[in-house]
Amino acid sequence: MNIIYFLIGCSVLLALVFLGAFFWAQRNGQHDDLYTPSVRILLDDEPTDKNKK
Repeated sequence: MNIIYFLIGCSVLLALVFLGAFFWAQRNGQHDDLYTPSVRILLDDEPTDKNKK
């Protein structure tokens, strides 16, 4: 029965670590631009001198 209490404590601690990491990412602007990554694949790259023949 003691192992159950230990595992519950570990899972709560791990959840708090992930929650803290999420809020840290939000505060540092990790999720500011949600539109550009989804359309980046649709945009054509500019040809370079190597690609021009």
